[in-house]
Amino acid sequence: MRFIIATALLFSWIAQAQQVGQNASTTSDGVTVLKVSSQLVIETISVKDKKGNPVSGLTQKDFTVTENGTPQNIRVFEYQALAEPTAVAMRPAPAYVKPYNKLSHFEIEPEPKGSGKYRDKRLLALYFDMAGMDPGDQYRAISAAEKFIRTEMQPQDMFAILRYAGSSVEVLQDFTADRTRLLSILATLSVGEDRGYDNSTSGDAAAADSGSAFGQDDSEFNIFNTDRQLSALQTAANMLGRLSEKKCLVYFASGLRLNSLDNQAQLHATVNSAIRAGVSFWPIDARGLVASAPLGDATQGSSGGSQMYTGASALAMTNRMQQSQDTLYALAGDTGGKALLDSNDLGRGIRNAERSISSYYIIGYYTTNTAKDGKYRHVKVALNRENLEADLDYRQGYYANKEFSQFNVADKERQLEDALMLPDPITDLTIAMELDYFQINHAEYFIPLTVKIPGRELALAKRFGAERTTIDFIGEIKDSSGTTVANVRDKVSAKLSDTDAAEIAHHPIVYSTGFTLLPGRYTIKFLARDNETGRIGSYQTAFEVPNLDKEDQRLPISSVVLSSQRTALKDAIYNAQKRNAKAAEQHPLVENGLTLVPSVTRVFQTDQIMFVYLQAYKPRAKSASPIVAQVSLYRDGQRVFESTPTEAAKGAGQLNTTALEFAIPLRDRTPGEYECQVTVIDPSGGKVNFWRTTLAVR
Repeated sequence: MRFIIATALLFSWIAQAQQVGQNASTTSDGVTVLKVSSQLVIETISVKDKKGNPVSGLTQKDFTVTENGTPQNIRVFEYQALAEPTAVAMRPAPAYVKPYNKLSHFEIEPEPKGSGKYRDKRLLALYFDMAGMDPGDQYRAISAAEKFIRTEMQPQDMFAILRYAGSSVEVLQDFTADRTRLLSILATLSVGEDRGYDNSTSGDAAAADSGSAFGQDDSEFNIFNTDRQLSALQTAANMLGRLSEKKCLVYFASGLRLNSLDNQAQLHATVNSAIRAGVSFWPIDARGLVASAPLGDATQGSSGGSQMYTGASALAMTNRMQQSQDTLYALAGDTGGKALLDSNDLGRGIRNAERSISSYYIIGYYTTNTAKDGKYRHVKVALNRENLEADLDYRQGYYANKEFSQFNVADKERQLEDALMLPDPITDLTIAMELDYFQINHAEYFIPLTVKIPGRELALAKRFGAERTTIDFIGEIKDSSGTTVANVRDKVSAKLSDTDAAEIAHHPIVYSTGFTLLPGRYTIKFLARDNETGRIGSYQTAFEVPNLDKEDQRLPISSVVLSSQRTALKDAIYNAQKRNAKAAEQHPLVENGLTLVPSVTRVFQTDQIMFVYLQAYKPRAKSASPIVAQVSLYRDGQRVFESTPTEAAKGAGQLNTTALEFAIPLRDRTPGEYECQVTVIDPSGGKVNFWRTTLAVR
């Protein structure tokens, strides 16, 4: 049961269609041009003896390189001789440093061929996450960088300066050894101006009670801004990947707090990109050694509520601090760096990154496997000298390239299948997903799946006089033993009216499908691809379908669906069920031709009505007594709304299924975060059940 509908949610960013170039077979004067492409693979290899000292004097013939077991011919061989850092005498600070103009481009320029610009140089990139740091942390980070460059910068060091201010990664200065230039660029960084959002703000007991509405951000997809910070870090790593040498990215941040499992896909993608680019992360917690008051300091408002007196606020604040540092530790550990935590000497983190780059070899080869299939290829480097005992440190493999503009139908299908099999997530396209369950009979459950994609990330193509968007969907569900029990494969090509084409950049696209499963534990992996640009987004999560027939203590209920919209199926941009209206009517979220669209992100506005839908089951009930249910909203532990208890109509079917639905106006709700609780009672059976979740009202 699959259909796509356009919904009305807040989005302010407009995505522009990417242009795809075409290959020309001849030039304008009719001369045939033959284009040959090859892929150069670069490996940086650190060779150290048993005492940990770099081994020099090796030649190209001393190394053997294989890729997936196939020997490769080494075509590039260099030795980067780097002296150990030494103490640098304190240099007097100039009274005034004239600010230089910042770079007009936003990329790291590749090394000019044959220039030797970076030979025997240490490449260190200073990356300032200004959007996630408080003004005090920004000041400490900039001051530490200035002090290091003034007093400890070595002759072989080259620094680049990058900044993330909440929208894009800016290259303020490419790699240079000019101290004056670097200091002038750092002088242009204004403390406090780039403050975009607070990564620590959440709905836990330590959240400040502002008493006012949320500040509106770009969209509901950005409510968890950690993905944006990780994505920016990934972009920076890809920029640095243009250079063959070893690179260290010194990451100044005020911690980086993950939101449960929601950011795991982007975290893995960022780490994998850094490994492919030969970049190691060296995070520095700009907060330094923190000794905060139990209820926070003057930089944030009081949390309010009873949590102040039970200790919940202090515990939440401590957990928040630890979680934000755990992410920095993981980024460093997975890429070969080391995080600097709980230290007021922030320059020590730069010093550690500098000392990590010792003499190493650069080996390059043109892979014999020219297929740009995107598959992982294992690389093995070995020494041919039997009398030399040494440890080799290098990248163990890489993912091959894939050019979407040259794909045919078979290539595109294989790309989706390969992407589905990859262990690493793909995050080029943003995806939010919700899974629910509704009992069909004593054995089976219907699992509706709802996926949201920001319309601004989709490219439109003009065909046959109309704008069109084409999206490919593929997914599979595996049980606990790894066996595939269900799958989906859809290709949606929707013709858009002029109105829809103008509005799609401001609203998300919602795709819905469904599966029938038995009770058990499962894992789902779902991918969506924009068929115009080839951008892919994946979502993977584990879920459980409970066996409600074995529920003896509580009243069995289905998932609870929160929604702010009912949409007619006939108004959908694309609807696979238009040819099978009867099947669509059997969908638990479809009634009288209207479908209830799950919120997915559970973000609502004060001018909306929140719909609450669930089913209750009484398969062994001896009487036909009604079920009583009500919805309550809590804020800061206090109940601020409670609906009138409603008696549902008599159940139907072999499960004695009772549908429960509420429509709650939000116009009287103060913007903020709430706990929504649904209480369902069976008076005759003496059973009750509760369901609770967090939602946001803007």
